[in-house]
Amino acid sequence: MVLKLTRGLCIWAGALALVLVCLFLPLESRLRFLTAGLVVLLVAGAWVLTGRKAARQQQSLGLLADQALPESSYRQPVLLVCGDGLSALFGANGDVRKTEQGCYLRVPAVEQLPAFVDALLAHREHWLQQLSVLHVVNASEESDNAVLAGRLRSFRHQLAVVRRRGVRLPLLLVSYLPTPAAAGTWFSWEPGQKCLAARESGTPLDLALWQKGAHDFAGRVNRAQACIQLSSAASWLARDVLPHLQSKDQRDPPCASAGYAIAMVPAIPAAQPGNLWLQWLRERTGLHTQANEPAEYAQGSLPFPDALLHLLPKQTEHIPGRRAGVAALWLFALATAIALASSAWQNLLLLRQVSDDLRRFHAIPQAEHRGQPEYQQQELAMAVLRTDAARLDQYYRLGEPLRLGLGLYRGERLRTPLLSTIASYRQPPLPPEPKIPDPVRLDSLSLFASGSAQLKPGSEKVLINALVDIKAQPGWLIVIAGHTDSTGDDGRNLKLSRDRAAAVRDWMQAMGDIPDSCFAVQGFGARQPIGDNDTPDGRAANRRVDIRLVPEVGACVLPTQAAGGPQRSLQQQATSIP
Repeated sequence: MVLKLTRGLCIWAGALALVLVCLFLPLESRLRFLTAGLVVLLVAGAWVLTGRKAARQQQSLGLLADQALPESSYRQPVLLVCGDGLSALFGANGDVRKTEQGCYLRVPAVEQLPAFVDALLAHREHWLQQLSVLHVVNASEESDNAVLAGRLRSFRHQLAVVRRRGVRLPLLLVSYLPTPAAAGTWFSWEPGQKCLAARESGTPLDLALWQKGAHDFAGRVNRAQACIQLSSAASWLARDVLPHLQSKDQRDPPCASAGYAIAMVPAIPAAQPGNLWLQWLRERTGLHTQANEPAEYAQGSLPFPDALLHLLPKQTEHIPGRRAGVAALWLFALATAIALASSAWQNLLLLRQVSDDLRRFHAIPQAEHRGQPEYQQQELAMAVLRTDAARLDQYYRLGEPLRLGLGLYRGERLRTPLLSTIASYRQPPLPPEPKIPDPVRLDSLSLFASGSAQLKPGSEKVLINALVDIKAQPGWLIVIAGHTDSTGDDGRNLKLSRDRAAAVRDWMQAMGDIPDSCFAVQGFGARQPIGDNDTPDGRAANRRVDIRLVPEVGACVLPTQAAGGPQRSLQQQATSIP
């Protein structure tokens, strides 16, 4: 493929890859950026490599670069000529011979055939379907069957190498026979043809009719002798040449030929003394023919098989552009398949994610109020559903992205049940406010002696009954505050009130196994009177111990087994005390 088309395909492939990476493949932003950079680097590397390859191909075609190749619009068969008799065909300094029926290019050596084809296609890519190979086998130029067999196997291998690269390269096998009596006549047989046919005017003619077509007796005799030589030459080709090209016992595939041709010429310029043709002719026919002197034909040239070029294919279409178009379509089809697969997978993930979010929300038990743990789970699940709904609603209003599109988007089927679930969700009511028991107010004189902070005997019944009435909530803070009247010193009264509150606290700890962190002890002295300190009744009311509960959940941690222990113990104490 020509350099421009190859580079164009590289750019096309890179553009498709970038579209896939940026719009369709589910990649993270950083990974998408790195992948896009890698694609750009690969396209740049392919650009440089194709340019270097084209430069090497042009350099390998050094001989033809100096000669005038046919124009790019040339549509006749182009034959790569290799084998025997190349100097007699092209002359001493020629490498290109163009006729009305075709163009002949000289291949310097059979081993250079693959490189020659690559280099030629670098100049004329559109000749891909016009190329053929013309292999010349002249028995008059060969003197050793083993050497000839090696050359034929080498040619078969090189031809197989070219064909494996996608160039079909049809084969035309030609041999030149030194017969002055019928010089200038071509004889050929094609696959499926039983015998040789003469081609004097381009029309195939049976040998018997060709022999009888002579104008005089001498001409018929010469043609009869030529027919014997032709049959012998065909037998030699069938025994010593074709098996090396068409046998199936070699590593390379057989070389099928589009036709076989023998040309009658006055002499072979490079004929060898005692060559294979003379040996074969003497052994099979008994005819003794002397080898022609090279000088007799040195100034001329062997004829090209123009009359047989109709057997070779002609190509009038612009093959490189068509091949590049087919390659571009295949690349587009591959990219489309990848995009569809990616879109289908991401749509499946979207449906699975939203469906799982809906099922997770409906699986959470309904909370009776906001203080329950289920409420927090519902709120988290509902926040996820609202995010999903916003995403699907954006796709509905603005259109789904390409990575979910291409006719495979299925998120709309979940948008309605998702919105319905969100609209039907109602937050549970706030948790009820805890009912705080009324403070328990104890008369200090019923618990303590005057001026004392030690509990009197028999005061336990009063304390137990008080605590039973309070019904303290587990974990709430128990605040015990002591108060006195205004009689006496303020400092002493403040200390006395605090000591009395501490005594009540110590008793409750001992009786109910309640941690110290659950208590708050306060002493106010005479600072918070509830009665008139100038009257006996007022002073009696001010001498008190207040016990109240503060609803601070978690303010203290009760022992696990002592959650209901204090009240049971206190109740038992209350019933046992007279």
